[in-house]
Amino acid sequence: MWKKIRNLFLRLMMWVVMISISVPLLTWIIAKISYQQRIYTTETVSSGTIAIVFGAGLQRDGTPTRILKDRVETAVSLFQTGKAQKILLSGDNRFINYNEPGSMRAYALQLGVPPEALILDYAGRRTYDTCYRAKNIFKVNQAILVTQNFHLTRAMFLCDQLGIDVTGVKSDQGYYLKRSRLYWNIREIFATFNAVWDVWVLKPIPVLGDELPIL
Repeated sequence: MWKKIRNLFLRLMMWVVMISISVPLLTWIIAKISYQQRIYTTETVSSGTIAIVFGAGLQRDGTPTRILKDRVETAVSLFQTGKAQKILLSGDNRFINYNEPGSMRAYALQLGVPPEALILDYAGRRTYDTCYRAKNIFKVNQAILVTQNFHLTRAMFLCDQLGIDVTGVKSDQGYYLKRSRLYWNIREIFATFNAVWDVWVLKPIPVLGDELPIL
């Protein structure tokens, strides 16, 4: 009797694990296929009005991480070649000593972007928040999303579902460690499923505030 119950429980757990992995994986694959044709390079993307840069962490000294620098550099390239008129820098600023948008702005200024071309979103705590606030606070209707290839699909899906017409530009400028790339891609499988759950089921409301139309 107990042996049968144990075997039944083990089989049930195996099915739960398989579903927990297969459903997010399938969601990620479908999203990848759906948005692949709308991902470009800085050279091939069509001109737009707003480039949105997503936060990606800071180093201990408060400067952008390598992948965040790559994102800012890519957006700056779009601005300097006339592909984007404004750059929306979105990141986390919940703590006094942690200011992603401010750090991104400082780096963009170093690269020669005039201050008036930079718009800061201090409440972009996660990708969903950045897309939601871009639409509802900054009134962005069309944008070029700037981030690494592993992250672009989720970012494009979220902005698209929240009412922004988007194209994506890959900011993979340097070499990233294999273990880092592996971790990012595995994490993205489950993060993409969570993104679908957010926009179709939970529909959370992030930190908002006064409307600040960019245009």
